[in-house]
Amino acid sequence: MEKEKKMVLRGVKKNKDEFMEFLTKYNVIQLAVAVVVGQAAKELVSSIADNLIMPLVGAVTPGGSWRNWVWKVAGVEFGLGRLVSSLLDFMIVALVVFVVLKKVLRFDVKKVKKNK
Repeated sequence: MEKEKKMVLRGVKKNKDEFMEFLTKYNVIQLAVAVVVGQAAKELVSSIADNLIMPLVGAVTPGGSWRNWVWKVAGVEFGLGRLVSSLLDFMIVALVVFVVLKKVLRFDVKKVKKNK
């Protein structure tokens, strides 16, 4: 019984070591952090777009309900306003990601040059 217990404990320790190696080798922890931070950034940018930029666009457009624009062709309605809204959201998110990455990459380049 004691021998079996030791074998099980060795197997658990070996698997734990392999698991820790997997986590460090493939940067799984950094990836998980990036996913969490990315989700929070997405929510922040979407809130800025929905609550700051889109109301400005709505104020400029006639009637202010541009998200409800539809295009009817042969009895079929195309949600043009929702499409434009999604495109604007995408462009805002892409712009924010571009600016942030540009700043981060510039910082990394300066850091690397200083270390050489």
